[in-house]
Amino acid sequence: MFKLLLSWRYLKTRYIALASIISVTLGVATLIVVNSVMEGFTATMHARLHGVLSDIVIEGPGINGFGNVPGHVNEIKKVVGKDLKGVTATVKVPAMLNYKVRTLSGEQWITHQILLIGIDEKSYADVSDFSNFLLHENNRKQLDFLLQESGYDPKKNRIATAGWQHRRKRARFEKNLQLERGRSQSQSLPSTSTQTQQTVFRPPVTLTSQAPLAQDDAQQQSHPPQIELPKVNAISGQSFSQGSDPFKGHHQQTQNLFDPETEQHTGIILGISLVSQSIRNQAGEVTERCLAQPGDDVKVTFPSTGTPPQAVSDSFTIVDLYESKMSEYDSSFAFVPLSRLQDLRGMVDPQTNDRSVSAIQIKLHEGAKLNEVRDKLQKHFPAEIFHYRIRTWQDLQGPLLHAVQMETTILNILLFLIIAVAGFGILATFFMIVVEKTRDIGVLKALGASSSGVMSIFLGYGVSLGIVGAGVGSALGILFVNYINEIADIIGYLTGREVFDPTIYYFKEIPVILSPNTIVMVALGAITIAILASVLPAARAARLHPVEALRYE
Repeated sequence: MFKLLLSWRYLKTRYIALASIISVTLGVATLIVVNSVMEGFTATMHARLHGVLSDIVIEGPGINGFGNVPGHVNEIKKVVGKDLKGVTATVKVPAMLNYKVRTLSGEQWITHQILLIGIDEKSYADVSDFSNFLLHENNRKQLDFLLQESGYDPKKNRIATAGWQHRRKRARFEKNLQLERGRSQSQSLPSTSTQTQQTVFRPPVTLTSQAPLAQDDAQQQSHPPQIELPKVNAISGQSFSQGSDPFKGHHQQTQNLFDPETEQHTGIILGISLVSQSIRNQAGEVTERCLAQPGDDVKVTFPSTGTPPQAVSDSFTIVDLYESKMSEYDSSFAFVPLSRLQDLRGMVDPQTNDRSVSAIQIKLHEGAKLNEVRDKLQKHFPAEIFHYRIRTWQDLQGPLLHAVQMETTILNILLFLIIAVAGFGILATFFMIVVEKTRDIGVLKALGASSSGVMSIFLGYGVSLGIVGAGVGSALGILFVNYINEIADIIGYLTGREVFDPTIYYFKEIPVILSPNTIVMVALGAITIAILASVLPAARAARLHPVEALRYE
């Protein structure tokens, strides 16, 4: 009992011990907060990355890809076995996206470099969570490259009249605008007849949306009102009306011109960052301004598979937007029907009708070991023969994942030095106490206290400092993590600047994961450092001779 009483007495009479406790407390709290935030960011990033990417990707050499997809799929099923959940083929090719927007100075072309991906709308959802990131509810249930009537993004209401509503309104506006241009041109021509020219006039339709009024190149020139618009090839050179399936069957040749008010081009799904901007309004709130939306037409240019490659350009209609909250994907990915992209690039063998693809994506059941399945596939498709690249989604994002892991490790090491500094403070404090209490130690030994008993007094002192500091620090860290977003708002209000800008980090709030294992490990680490810091002073006190200690001045 005397050991605990002396430890408590020394702890109360030494204010420098309070500084050591505060150091341990701050170190523990900081480590808990930083680890919780980093785990939250990492888990969110992993979920978004894995949601977009399939588990394993088999990529062919170059952008021309490889054929015999059914044969490859059968071989994959034999190798993977019961772990296989889904498989699909894709075509990936770099491309340029172009669309028009109306500005105060007139029409302006917007150009983006994109990765054009051809997918099978029926099987692609089996290998990724791609559908969950689409704006329209029907497409999240079953992907379709047909334009929907309305109902895009109803919860956030960022797009007012997207879909066929917007497309019909835009098409009528374009027709009326062209008629106006034609009338102005005809009125400016010198009169060759005494007869009065009659011109059909339709009042223009006012658009409330800020979306671009995209139109074909032939529509950019002025025409007399009687001249109809040139025909624009739709899918496979044919036009189709709303409600028909443009990707199945054969469409007969017709003499009807493409009417954007009732027809669409091949559907395309764009990353939302390709056609939107995050801006702050006068109130400081973050809003998104859409430059294009479902219902607008875009032009995409990409290389063919010929030798040398030729530039292929085609018109597409935006049928949905894709929002994964990963800037790398939302600002570069565009999805089109697989068969249409294969036709445009010439990836179909005219003799055998065999269609080539760029990659085969594989989804495994939960709990399957990715690396083991990858190794089996690499062994079955040797690189020296097939020249395939077989990688997991973690391999594909290896540099990013390793960078985040390295950052977390370095932060833990640097912040743990705070507790180490507190440990050196405890060490210095204990040495001072041993020097000051030398006569007391001599009295205790003269009265029969053993060396181990004297040593346990100072070890108990160190354990007390560690437990108190770790306990208070853990409580403070947990409290901070639970209210971190409210604290961030307060800091932003005081400084006039947001701690985490949602236009940069794509987070509405700071993601955190409070792991019990992290709390226990940090607290045990702090207590261990406090105990180790008290070992040397305690050992010195235990080695003191009673006579020499009593004669100490």
